[in-house]
Amino acid sequence: MANTTSAKKAVRKIARRTAVNKSRRSRVRNFIRKVEEAIASGDKTAAETAFKAAQPELMRAATKGVLHRNTASRKVSRLAQRVKTLGA
Repeated sequence: MANTTSAKKAVRKIARRTAVNKSRRSRVRNFIRKVEEAIASGDKTAAETAFKAAQPELMRAATKGVLHRNTASRKVSRLAQRVKTLGA
């Protein structure tokens, strides 16, 4: 358990930060899941609209430090590729 005042404050800050990051990560996963479901159903227009909503959300997570920049870019790239092949 934290003994000093500063350590107790650090614990509170970490708890707050963790809650925010967990919320952001969950939000990103929901957006990705919507794209995945649209791809699985074979609906290209739904997949494209879901992807257009998911892309900025992924990049925002990277900006906020929830995801690494390269991870977010990789996920966007792979989703875009799968949406693109859906129509072909």
